[in-house]
Amino acid sequence: MAEEVKKEATRDGFGKALLELGAENEKIVVLSADLTESVRAHWFKEKYPNRFISHGVAEQDMISAAAGFALSGKIPFACTFGAFASGRAWDQVRVSVAYMNLNVNIVGTHGGISVGEDGATHQALEEVALMRIIPRMTVVVPADAEEAFAATKQAAYLPGPVYLRLGRAKVPILKNKPKFEIGKANIMAEGKDMTIIACGHLVKDAIDAAEELKTKNIHVRVIDLHTPKPIDAEAIKKAAKETGAILTVEEHTIYGGMGSAIAEVVVQSEPVPMKIMGIKDVFGVSGPTEELYKYFGLTKTDIIREAEKLFARKKK
Repeated sequence: MAEEVKKEATRDGFGKALLELGAENEKIVVLSADLTESVRAHWFKEKYPNRFISHGVAEQDMISAAAGFALSGKIPFACTFGAFASGRAWDQVRVSVAYMNLNVNIVGTHGGISVGEDGATHQALEEVALMRIIPRMTVVVPADAEEAFAATKQAAYLPGPVYLRLGRAKVPILKNKPKFEIGKANIMAEGKDMTIIACGHLVKDAIDAAEELKTKNIHVRVIDLHTPKPIDAEAIKKAAKETGAILTVEEHTIYGGMGSAIAEVVVQSEPVPMKIMGIKDVFGVSGPTEELYKYFGLTKTDIIREAEKLFARKKK
């Protein structure tokens, strides 16, 4: 009998970490923008109501208030859907938070197409790019609920602003993970022929694709790059030098996201054949999560096909 795979949403890992942080440190405060249960802040609200504020549909006000809390010595977590945190409140994030280099943790849930039926308006496909270009901003995209838990705990005490990108859908808990550390990439599988670098929900598919590619005598290194910024440049340069080709996989537009960040490192230090997989300059559409992965070409099968093509390019 096949072993049952435990699944949990990354937003749940975040919510559980908030509870622990609330017990550990009275400076922790949580702010929500009318989506308290959806972002999994309701557990904190129930236990620590005096340290929770709901701002309603007013994301700009929430971010501005978070900046005020940080200036007052508190450690705020400001939570809403990623589409709103990165879009509606971008000016407040840039000027009130990042320019001041404040310890404000901005949590954007429902990232990517895995939000499913919510459709294009709620499927944040650009937020890694929008947050990555802001000076001083740390950007973290956990692969599973355990990484989200660890990222939340670490973000609370990390100087400067942090953006956490979380998902709605339940995803498998990855096995045999190295210790999670913001800013340090994790090697999930070793290989000499090429490297697949992924973040978020697609790390598991990258690992599964590498297993199947092994049966075709293509040995793939898999990297979980859960922190697109600050990027682990040494891990990327090492992978480029030792494996000679890099395929990036993300649930995000191909412009300005993790793949672009990796390309910036590769082209300036260790140029090798590359392919960036993601959303190709279009908005999302409404539909079941698994169907959307097929529609946008982000399944394990798609990863295998692109890896084989890239490997062929490398051999020429």
